[in-house]
Amino acid sequence: MEPEDRIADEDIRDILDEMEDAAEGEDEGMEGPEALDDDEIESIFGVAVQDAIDFIESDVSEDRIKAQRYFDGDCDLGYEEGRSKVVSTKVRDTVRAVKPSLMRVFLSSSKFVEYIPRGPEDVALADQATTCMHWKFQELGGYRILSDAFHDALIKKMGVVKAYYEEKKSTKVYTYSGLNDMQFQALMMDPDIQVLEHTATTEAMEAQTPDMVMAQPPVTTHDVKIARTSYAGDIVVDSIPPEEFFFDRNARSIDDCYVCGQRTDMRVGDLVAMGFEFEDVADLDSSTDTDTIVAQEEEARRGYSMNPNDDENATDPSMKKVMVTEAYMRIDAEGTGVPTLHRAILGGSKYKLLQVEPCDEIPYAIFEIDPEPHSMLGRSLADITIDDQDATTSMLRGILDNVAMTNNPRIGVVEGQVHIDDVLNNEIGAVIRQRAPGMVQPYEVPFTAGQTMGALQYMDALVEQKTGVTRASAGLDPDALQSTTKAAVTATIQAAAGQIEVMARNLAEGGMRRLFGLLLRLTVKHANSQQMMRLNGMFQPVDPRVWDTSMDLSVNVGLGTGREEERAMAYREVLGLQMQIWQAYGPTNGIVSLTGMRNTLADMLASSGIRNAERYFNPMNPQIEQQLMMQAQQEAAQEQPQADPNAAYLQAEQMKAQVKMQSDAQRAQLDMQKAQADHLRKLEQMRVDQDLQRDKMAQDLALQNTELFAKYGIKAGEALIKAEQNAPRDQNGVIR
Repeated sequence: MEPEDRIADEDIRDILDEMEDAAEGEDEGMEGPEALDDDEIESIFGVAVQDAIDFIESDVSEDRIKAQRYFDGDCDLGYEEGRSKVVSTKVRDTVRAVKPSLMRVFLSSSKFVEYIPRGPEDVALADQATTCMHWKFQELGGYRILSDAFHDALIKKMGVVKAYYEEKKSTKVYTYSGLNDMQFQALMMDPDIQVLEHTATTEAMEAQTPDMVMAQPPVTTHDVKIARTSYAGDIVVDSIPPEEFFFDRNARSIDDCYVCGQRTDMRVGDLVAMGFEFEDVADLDSSTDTDTIVAQEEEARRGYSMNPNDDENATDPSMKKVMVTEAYMRIDAEGTGVPTLHRAILGGSKYKLLQVEPCDEIPYAIFEIDPEPHSMLGRSLADITIDDQDATTSMLRGILDNVAMTNNPRIGVVEGQVHIDDVLNNEIGAVIRQRAPGMVQPYEVPFTAGQTMGALQYMDALVEQKTGVTRASAGLDPDALQSTTKAAVTATIQAAAGQIEVMARNLAEGGMRRLFGLLLRLTVKHANSQQMMRLNGMFQPVDPRVWDTSMDLSVNVGLGTGREEERAMAYREVLGLQMQIWQAYGPTNGIVSLTGMRNTLADMLASSGIRNAERYFNPMNPQIEQQLMMQAQQEAAQEQPQADPNAAYLQAEQMKAQVKMQSDAQRAQLDMQKAQADHLRKLEQMRVDQDLQRDKMAQDLALQNTELFAKYGIKAGEALIKAEQNAPRDQNGVIR
């Protein structure tokens, strides 16, 4: 750049100053977010809720109504008058076959959800929380809750369960009579009572003596009727009808939805009990005032039509039904610039704001059997089998029509030659009068239903492949599994149950995990003191306030672990190993404890359907086990004899006697061995001496024989003499 083209320093500073002034002006013109008033909050919630409900009514409700109709045994196929109207109930049969398996998968285990501790110090608390939450879930009607949620998920895409804390106000009326002033004043000091009626009666009293009558101070008695109000709160878990639940069309999950909630009808009296003013809720309208598709969905679920004017002429205004909407969405109500989750109660079809407050989380858990990735709505079992129900219905109707026409064919008659009344009479064996033979001709229809059975079986196999509900999964198929090994049968059944296992895992990892997370956080949040709960067969004090709400959850639904027989065998093997370790290393082995063995026994009974293990085995926990070990040590110490001052001397003398006895025994053994050696040596010497004597005798015999032959020419019987000399001899019982 040429020197004359450069910008002077003063010009640069002027440009920078102008830019700073412009930026300050923009900052001054931009105002921060402001807090929302009630009207703005009502408008935001009302628009969001109405848009979500419009989405449900336009895109979701129709499919759910159709699925419900097909489950009830209906279909969209028309029929001709006089033809078969039968409907193949594929949807209902499949749902009824899958649901028991899903219920068994979850409820066959006493603890199908476990809280995972984050550190070694949380192990005991996590186990305690797991036991308490399952006990609470069963107390709240866990079986019915899961049954309803699974049923909705199988038919209407999703099952919705709501877990929340409800504080109820109850009022009871009491009547007292004949109270004195002190009792009446004590009763009036209770701040939770309201006097409904009060009557005070004053009576003059006299005391009579033999001499005179003395007047006493008057006595006042009170007759009072009061209403006592009490407040009680507890965790509530409800299964929400799918038509009452709504969410926005862009939601991917329950956590990232823009708005969600529930719309239902409630009595005015119930709203007043919740703390709302009667004047604010008495004039609200009901959802039945307008004929909406949501109302049609409710009628389809109930199976009968509802009367929208059932309480129109009610004389008690507190029993009037009004529409109440509970919505959850994130709004910046405080003007901080960061939206937070809020809960709003809206009344009527105009969504009048009755209450709004910040909340911690959305209290809904969604159960789906076939979730669609990145979408709030998945598929139901009814969605998968609806088309198959139409196809099998059409085939089944054709088969029945063909059978009917084959058994009752149409008849052709010659007009005027046959009595028509006789022809129209379908009585068996009835006579048909005709003027000439051959005036009545039946039109035979060929029987083709047998050829259609193959197509019907193909449709059944197609449904089995889609849903996993096969004859092998329901039980042994005698045609397919005869003469088959146990391993092959087991593999066939497990392969057929693969679809159901995937459904169970989707339900477990989706709604079940979230539901038990909600229960844990609600219990910790609203616990204000220790509670008595039944843990492992014993009532123990439990303080939920010390539980860690950030614990992870593990769902134990028993998938892929084998059938009941295999689990029972595994339990027996585990118990055998525990007993071996206990017998080999004792109570301080560090691996097996009495509590663990007792848990194994309880699981063995539970696998057989016996839940009350306390009836057969006493409860056991580490505390009881420690007490038993200390008691055993004390008893062992008490059984030890007291120390004797002469015990050491007696023990030493006893040891000396034992040593002397051992020494004498060794000496006697040596003497015996020496005597035996001397005896053997003597015997050997005798043998040697005998051999020498025999040799000498042989030599003497030879000399004497020579002398006799020289003198007299005679030889002695040398052979006989040698045989006599060599004969065996008995020496001390030994043949030599």
